[in-house]
Amino acid sequence: MPADARIGLIGLGTMGTALALNIAEKGFDIAVFNRTTQVTRDFAAGAGDLAPRITPTETLEEFVAALAKPRAIILMVPAGDPVDDQIEALRPLLDDDDLIIDAGNANFHDTNRRVAASDHPYLGVGVSGGEEGARHGPSIMGGGAPEVWARVEDIMLAISAKYKGEPCAALMGPAGAGHFVKMVHNGIEYADMQMIAEIYGILRDGHGLSEDEIGKVFEDWNTGPLESYLIEISGKVARARDVATGKPLLSVIVDAAGQKGTGRWTAIEALHLLTPIPAISAAVDARNISSRLQERASGQDIFGAAPQRFDDLDLKTLEGALIAGKILAYAQGFVMIAATGDVYGWDIDLPQVARIWREGCIIRSTMLDDMAAALADHAGDNLMRTPYFADLMKTHHGALRHVVAGAALNGHATPALSSGLAYFDMMRTARGTANMIQGQRDFFGLHGFVHVNGATDQHGPWAQD
Repeated sequence: MPADARIGLIGLGTMGTALALNIAEKGFDIAVFNRTTQVTRDFAAGAGDLAPRITPTETLEEFVAALAKPRAIILMVPAGDPVDDQIEALRPLLDDDDLIIDAGNANFHDTNRRVAASDHPYLGVGVSGGEEGARHGPSIMGGGAPEVWARVEDIMLAISAKYKGEPCAALMGPAGAGHFVKMVHNGIEYADMQMIAEIYGILRDGHGLSEDEIGKVFEDWNTGPLESYLIEISGKVARARDVATGKPLLSVIVDAAGQKGTGRWTAIEALHLLTPIPAISAAVDARNISSRLQERASGQDIFGAAPQRFDDLDLKTLEGALIAGKILAYAQGFVMIAATGDVYGWDIDLPQVARIWREGCIIRSTMLDDMAAALADHAGDNLMRTPYFADLMKTHHGALRHVVAGAALNGHATPALSSGLAYFDMMRTARGTANMIQGQRDFFGLHGFVHVNGATDQHGPWAQD
C-alpha cells in the first residue's frame, strides 16, 4: 500500500463519514480507519466516485503506513476517555512530527491538557454544522500553534462552508481555544433553540394555532431579521407529519430534550470566568427540567396545567421578542469568549468568530454579518451596546417585555426569554440593588463595602456592637 494519503481520519460514525467524504470530494487523498472493520468496508463500498481518493484500512498499523509523512490524523471519536485511548494506541506508531487533530466535541480543558502533555503536534478543532455541514461545508474553529495549523490550513479552508466565497474556518487561538469557541457556539445554540421553543409554546397554547399554522409563521419570519438556520428548520419541523400516524410530528414527540454536555460545559465555565450568561444557563436548566416527566405530570395533577389561552400578543410582537432575545443570547456568548483573554491569555478575534459562524454552523444567521461588523467597529464593547444592535434593542425590547409579562400572567414558562430580559434590564441600570447584598454581607460577616465617596473597606454601625 503506497504511503501517499495526504491526511487520515479515525472514526467513521455519522460525522466522521461525512467529513471524510467532504475531504475526498475537495481533492485530498484520505486514509480511513474504524475500530469495527465492517464499518470501514461498508464506507469504502459506498463511496462511489470518491472511492479512488479513499484508502480504507483495517488495522492501525496499516492506517499509519498509508499516510504521507509528516502524517496528519483527524480523530472523530467520542469525547473524553476514547480520545485519550486512541492517542495512546497511535503513539507507538507515530513519528515525532506527526500531527494529531481532535475534531470531536472535546471539552476544551481536555484539549489544553492534551496539548501540554503531547509529544506530537496537536490541534483541537471545533466542527459545527451537523452531518450536513460536515459533508458539504462546516464552520471550523481551530485551536493550536499557528505553525501547526498552517500544515493543514489548506484542507480546513477547502472543506469549510463558504460565505460569499469566504471560508468559514480559522485558527481561534492556542491549545483549547477552538474547542472553547465551539462550546460557546453550542451554548448560544441552546439559548436560541429554547427561545424558539418558548415562542412556539405561546403560538400553540396561547394562540391555539395548529402546527401547520405555526410552520407558516416561522417561514414568514425566516424572510426577515430572524432569517437563520434554526428558524428555517423550525418551520419545517412544525409542518412535518408522522409517517406512522399521519399526525403532526410535533404532537408525537416526547417533550424531553436531550443534550450531549456542551451547553452544560458552557454554563459551568461561565461561572469560572465570572461572565453572566443567564439566557444560556436558563436554556440548559430548561432541558434538565424537561427530562423530569413524572415530576412534571405529578405537578400538573396537584396544581393543574399552567399554560392558559391568551392571544392579545400579535405576531409582530412575538417576532420582536425573539429578535431581542437572540441578540442578548449572542451578546452573552461573545462576552464570555472575550473573557478568556484575562483568564487564559487568549486573544480570540471576536469579529472573526462571527464571520466563521455566518455559514455552515447551526447558529448561522443573517444577523452574524452585522455582528461581525459591529464587533470590529466597537472592539471591547458588549454587542448589545454597539450602535446597530442598540437600535434594534431599543426597537424590540418592549416586545420582549410584553411577551415575558403576558407569558408569566398566563402560565407559559419562558425561562430563556425571561432571563434575557432580566440581563438586559440589569445591564442598563446604573444603580441596582447589590448595595443591599453588600449591606447584608457586612452585617453577618463584616465583609466590608465601598462607600459612594470612594472609601473602601467600610462597615455599618453593627460593626461597633
